[in-house]
Amino acid sequence: MEIVFVGAGRVATHLAKALYAGGHRITAVYSRTITSAEALAGEVHATPSNRIDALPEKADVFILSVKDSVLKDVISELRKGREQQVFLHTAGSIPMSVFGEHQHCGVFYPMQTFSKEKAVDFSRVHIFIEGRDAGTLDLARKVAETLSANVHELSSSERRYLHLAAVFACNFANHCYALSAQILEAHGLPFESMLPLIRETAEKVETVHPREAQTGPAARRDENVMDAQKALLADNPQMQQIYDIMSKSIIETLNSND
Repeated sequence: MEIVFVGAGRVATHLAKALYAGGHRITAVYSRTITSAEALAGEVHATPSNRIDALPEKADVFILSVKDSVLKDVISELRKGREQQVFLHTAGSIPMSVFGEHQHCGVFYPMQTFSKEKAVDFSRVHIFIEGRDAGTLDLARKVAETLSANVHELSSSERRYLHLAAVFACNFANHCYALSAQILEAHGLPFESMLPLIRETAEKVETVHPREAQTGPAARRDENVMDAQKALLADNPQMQQIYDIMSKSIIETLNSND
């Protein structure tokens, strides 16, 4: 398929490169900054542009991967002369209704965390799709299935909860790593010592439900250890509060399943 990418950030970069490797032709890449457009376009042999009005008027699909805050305005500008083209956005928390009156539109949401430093194996990624019409949904599915066997149709209303769950599983979990690193660095200890523990925890939940995999002082209801650890955080009330809320949540979650 011929694909135009509107956006050249992390999601767009990984997705465009994967689709290009899968045999699709990336005809153009847009970014507000020409250097970003040129960087991605160079990797997928596309034409770079920092002007939406200079993008092709036709393609099999236009994939919009820009900041949530500017998506509506980008759609409005992109539609001019492309009213019958297929548009897909990649945002996890933005409903399909953001496309307004545009008819051939949908969502192509690869649920994964993306960083510049690490390549993504899309064959393991779950991709969630939605389409306003049957033709768009079918096209989104065909594109997704060139990358992964884990393709699911999901409505905008349900995708809100998927994205919320992802925030807890990824963003909040990573913040806990950052807090762990803060404690360790303050006492001259290496964060690398946590890596085997992090890997084991992540691998365990592939075969065991997270509730069953829960360990630690809160899971044991060990008040003495919890009180002692909270005392160690006396100079950081915010982290102490996080510790207390998390511990109580663990206990309540386990109690609800006893």
